[in-house]
Amino acid sequence: MTGRLIPQTACVWALALTVAATTVSTQTPIQAPKNKYKVTDDVKLGQEAAAEAKKELPMLNDARLDQYVETVGARLAAAIPAEFQHPEFRYTFDIVNQEEINAFALPGGPMFLNRGMIEKSKSEGEMAGVMAHELSHVALRHGTAQAGKQTLPGIAGIGGQILGGILGGGLGQAIGVASQVGAAAWSTKYSREYESQADILGAQILARAGYDPREMANMFKTIEEEGGGSDIEWLSSHPAPANRYAAITKEAAMLRVQGKGETGQFTQMQARLRDMGPSYTAEQIAKGQHKTGAPRPTATTGRPVNVEPPSTALRTYAPANFLRVGVPSNWNQLTSKGSATYVPPGASFEGHFTHGVQFGVAKATGNLQRDTAALIQSFAKNNPELKQGTVVRDTLDGRQALTATLQNVSDVTGQPEQVVLTTTSLPENNLFFMVGVAPQSEAAVYNEAFRRVRQSVRISR
Repeated sequence: MTGRLIPQTACVWALALTVAATTVSTQTPIQAPKNKYKVTDDVKLGQEAAAEAKKELPMLNDARLDQYVETVGARLAAAIPAEFQHPEFRYTFDIVNQEEINAFALPGGPMFLNRGMIEKSKSEGEMAGVMAHELSHVALRHGTAQAGKQTLPGIAGIGGQILGGILGGGLGQAIGVASQVGAAAWSTKYSREYESQADILGAQILARAGYDPREMANMFKTIEEEGGGSDIEWLSSHPAPANRYAAITKEAAMLRVQGKGETGQFTQMQARLRDMGPSYTAEQIAKGQHKTGAPRPTATTGRPVNVEPPSTALRTYAPANFLRVGVPSNWNQLTSKGSATYVPPGASFEGHFTHGVQFGVAKATGNLQRDTAALIQSFAKNNPELKQGTVVRDTLDGRQALTATLQNVSDVTGQPEQVVLTTTSLPENNLFFMVGVAPQSEAAVYNEAFRRVRQSVRISR
């Protein structure tokens, strides 16, 4: 079972962020181009195209990585200068499980980063540089501004262009449902003027968000090194003469970096990606192999895992101030935020585990049956092979509970596994859950271990 069990609603900690304003009198002034379309048009077009992109592209759907890029993206979006802030815009950040180095943003805020872009970046600052550049195109409304210069049948015409646009296209281009990679974009490549504006504003956003703005220029070099320049889709959609590097570096010299932008998670996130199976190529996506005909990439597929049977003796832990649990004495506690996980030695693989139990708390409604169904649904988003079996009434520390037995395919071994979920309601509309995971072939032994663990649970609220 993947370790990505905690849903986005799980609440154990929160990150507060304040971006200080940068006051630099010498930075290059920027003026958004004239635009005959309404801001609401950007939002409508972007949301429609984003929905199509999620249908057509293989989304990575990894909760930890999604949260990571959302954190970086939120810092950058908060650092957009006030004159380019649009309250109607909704900035979102998703990862496409695609090998090629690429990223694109849509009008109104949706951004998609290829997994290959994150894997090949040399630092979080380089990744953030690409994101800041794309955010700048959105904030300056370059998409609809450029479309307004073309002969199109109104806003509906732009929408048609978006939905018939490219699949896996370049930075700054919309994405849609074309049957082949590399088809023409919904609007042509941005003009040199717009590219220069996005470079300069992107550098300013980076500095305001706490990143060295020179990292944007470094990313251009990293991408050229990876593919020799001409074969990289990101560069093909972004003409990059040598003076662009000089312009970004010159702008960086006039900016003052505010605070520290690095989250400290970049190396860990790259390691998490390396531990996953191969991503899809643009050609595979164009042929629809991410939907049918090709096996789904999984983390370290086929890895053999052998662990000791669970001890009958239990060791008591207190993972939260309201919780006491007993787990087999030969299991170890994994350090994690937002959950408590206990596994035997050799069962944990960089965010995934094949044997063990996990405890967590999720926001809920107070209706146990409905909340349990919603929790299972949230698990299924990160575990597409997850199938529900029986759900029975149970008790947990004398409380009304439900226990569901689910079937899954392990992201580590590629073999069937059993997942046993027990839930009970907590005060203030919270849901406590315990998840037990074991290979299907070892289910009988581990079901008994999970039963003993359930019996040991003590909840004091």
